[in-house]
Amino acid sequence: MAGGPDAKKREMTKTTITFGEIMLRLSARGSERLFQTPELVATFGGGEANVAVSLAGFGLPVSFVTVLPEQNPVADAAIADLRKHGVDTSRIVRGPGRMGIYFLEVGANQRPSKVVYDRHGSSIAVARPDSIDWERTFAGAGWFHVTGITPALSQCAAALTLEGVQQARARGLTISCDLNYRKNLWKWGQPPAKVMCELVREIDIAIANEEDIQNSLGIEAAVNVHASALDPACYESLTNTVLKQYPNLKMIAVTMRESISASRNRWSACLNTREEFLVSHVYDITDIVDRVGAGDSFAAGLIYGMDSLNGARETLEFAVAASCWKHSIPGDYNRVTASEVTDLLRNGGTGRVQR
Repeated sequence: MAGGPDAKKREMTKTTITFGEIMLRLSARGSERLFQTPELVATFGGGEANVAVSLAGFGLPVSFVTVLPEQNPVADAAIADLRKHGVDTSRIVRGPGRMGIYFLEVGANQRPSKVVYDRHGSSIAVARPDSIDWERTFAGAGWFHVTGITPALSQCAAALTLEGVQQARARGLTISCDLNYRKNLWKWGQPPAKVMCELVREIDIAIANEEDIQNSLGIEAAVNVHASALDPACYESLTNTVLKQYPNLKMIAVTMRESISASRNRWSACLNTREEFLVSHVYDITDIVDRVGAGDSFAAGLIYGMDSLNGARETLEFAVAASCWKHSIPGDYNRVTASEVTDLLRNGGTGRVQR
C-alpha cells in the first residue's frame, strides 16, 4: 500500500488491541431532525471500534475487544461489520446484557449535532473485571488503546478498563488513551477526574481536546475556543502542565477545532513529546458531512504514524490529514487508506477529480 510500511515491516508489526463498546447507530438522513421522517439509517460505531476500523484500513493488524450480548442478531451483525472492514473479532466476549444504541441528529450551519445515548445495562456496562481473559487478549499484541468513554458507562466498566490497562502495562505494551469526556454518560456516582486520573497514571500516550483535559483531569484549560484563531502558546502551556503532573506520559496530542458553525470548522492539532512542541497544518473544512468519529480517526492516525512513519512531525500531520478526511464521510468509520491520506498531504486537498 502506497504511503504505508513495506510488506516485511507489516509482517513484523504486532497487533493493536482497541477496547470499548460498539453500538448500533441510528441516525436521521442527511441533516434532518430525528424522526422528521420515520426512517433512520442503521449503522454501527463507537470510539474504540472506529479506531480499529481506521487502523485496518491503514493496513495494520488490529483486534477489537468488547463484551456483547449472547444470542443477539444485532450483536452478530456488528461483529460481521467489523470483520468486513478487516478487524479481528476473535477476542470479543459474549455475556449478559443488551446492545448499546445511540441516536444521531447531524447539525447544519448554526444548528449543532445532537447525540442521544441508550446504553444503560449494555453488556460491557455490566461486565465484571474478571470477564475478559487478558492473557489471551494480549497474545501477540504490542499496543493497547482505550478511551474515557468506557469508564463513564458504569463502575464495572471503569474497573474493567483499569484492569485491562494494568494488565497491558504488566506485559510491556504501549498504552494510549483518548480522554473523550462525555458529560451525558458520567452518571454512576464517581466524578470523572477521580476515575480518569488513576487511569492516566498507567498510560504512555494521551489524546484529548481542551475540554477533555479540563473535565477528565481537572486541569484548567486557559484556551478560548471562541477566539478568531486558537493560540498555540495556550496549548503548549496546557500540555506542559499535563506532562508535568503525569511523569509517566511520553507525549500528549491535542486536537484543535475552531467551530465556526456545524457546517464549517478549522481543524488542526498539536503534539507535545517533552522534547518538542509541534503544531500541524490547519484545514479549513467547509460543508461538513459527518464529524462524528473525527477524533477517533486522529487517534488511529497517531498510532499508525508511530508504527510506520518517520518521526513526530510526520505522525502528527498524517493523523490530522486522516481526521480531516473523516469530516467528508458519513457514518462513524473513517473509510480511508493510508495512500489516500498521503495524497491529501501531497496535494493540499483541492478536491480535483481523480481519473
